[in-house]
Amino acid sequence: MAARSGSAIAALRQLLRPPSPSSQRPRPSSWLSFLRRELISRRLPLLYDNPIPLPSYLLTSTLADFLPPSDTPIPDVPPDHDGQEVLRPAHHLIYFPPFTPLSSLLPDGTDPNQSPGDPFVRRMWAGGRISFSPNKNPPLPLRGERSVCLEAIRDVKIKGREGEEKVFVEIERRISSMEAIKHERDEDQIRKALYREDAADPGPCAVVENRTIVFMRERSPALAADAAKANDDKIVKAAHAPTFSHTLRPTAALLFRYSALTFNAHSIHLDRLYCQEVEGHRNLLVHGPLSLTLIVELLGRYVAREGGPKAMVQEIEYRNLAPLYAEEAMTVCGREGKESGDWEVWIEGRGGGLAVRGVARTG
Repeated sequence: MAARSGSAIAALRQLLRPPSPSSQRPRPSSWLSFLRRELISRRLPLLYDNPIPLPSYLLTSTLADFLPPSDTPIPDVPPDHDGQEVLRPAHHLIYFPPFTPLSSLLPDGTDPNQSPGDPFVRRMWAGGRISFSPNKNPPLPLRGERSVCLEAIRDVKIKGREGEEKVFVEIERRISSMEAIKHERDEDQIRKALYREDAADPGPCAVVENRTIVFMRERSPALAADAAKANDDKIVKAAHAPTFSHTLRPTAALLFRYSALTFNAHSIHLDRLYCQEVEGHRNLLVHGPLSLTLIVELLGRYVAREGGPKAMVQEIEYRNLAPLYAEEAMTVCGREGKESGDWEVWIEGRGGGLAVRGVARTG
């Protein structure tokens, strides 16, 4: 989160910091050190898009059945890309898809570009942080003009006991219109225009996102079956009552549509048997970015209703604490912080336990 958010946001961010027992410190193994260096040195491909309103309209229409009625009715037909529409907070997640051929996807349907490879063959979305229109940069227009996303691996942390290591890969995404970088066409010059050594400097970007993906070792069929049957929900509840909340029950159809909109073929969202027999989950998993989108959407609606239509979510930082599953109730919550515009946000899963926890700033 930006330094301008003040001491209240700094205090809220302390809530997101996980404990650091000695067993979770990166191991000094030469192999793991090499793996970390190799990942950070990867030059990931630039992702291009010509964003128009249709994908955002499809996402809004899809979520409508799972959210309270909006103060702004959804039009019967998609808006034209005449320059009036701009990218809404969290809707960047359905633009700039990776151009990975099906033949190059990993066995679980995921993109290999950020993967450490065997033996770390299972992945989960661990959390992240996003700044929307940082430094008052204009939002990305949805008028079909060429735009670009620079993706880079900023950091890699390896935690856990030997033989049980987890690899946490922090991926930065910087999104900009080509107009904002003077329609530069040379790839090296595009990277130079967008990348900053200081990760807190947004440059000309409309969105700056950091997402952390955790990679884990394969589970044996026996361990996967036991884990899928276990009723091991960790019931850690929120410390305070929310200012607003909304309960929904995500369906398999919702997960399919979100997978389609994000060009995401990860089997944990699409194949129930794979979830149970390979990954050890009891049902299809709700996407990490879908959970994030629901938080941003509901918080954005609340602050716009209370503070006027120009109020919006500016920044959010969050951690995914426990899986959320299809066909199970989840409750999205928000609580006002001590300073104006500061929010604690979270999602409660089955039984009321914390599944996602974060802090946000609006304005």
